[in-house]
Amino acid sequence: MLKSQTIAANRRTKRRAQHVRNRIRRESDRLRLSVHRTDKHFSAQVIDDKQGRTLCAVTSTAKTMGESLAGKTKLECAAIMGAELARLAKDAGVEVVIFDRGSFTYHGRIKAFAEAAREGGLKF
Repeated sequence: MLKSQTIAANRRTKRRAQHVRNRIRRESDRLRLSVHRTDKHFSAQVIDDKQGRTLCAVTSTAKTMGESLAGKTKLECAAIMGAELARLAKDAGVEVVIFDRGSFTYHGRIKAFAEAAREGGLKF
């Protein structure tokens, strides 16, 4: 990739993330479900921005998730983690959140995670 192409790609990524952040600021009265993915791992957490604390979180590197994720594809792992986060959020008394996908487009692992969380009972 040329340097100018890299700079343009970074601008697009930042602009996409800013678009999502602006939408979240408009609806700041709700809790935020923030997701992050890398090539190998996936993590998500429910955050209360008013108090500045995380209510529940899941990550693919956690020892508790290790057995259930072993031998699965990344897409299947994201779906399992979505269901687990929905269960943890229900235990914490959370039902309604706003989905913060950051600069990641809504397809693949992000979509699988979101759909599994919705099926688990979270509303967003």
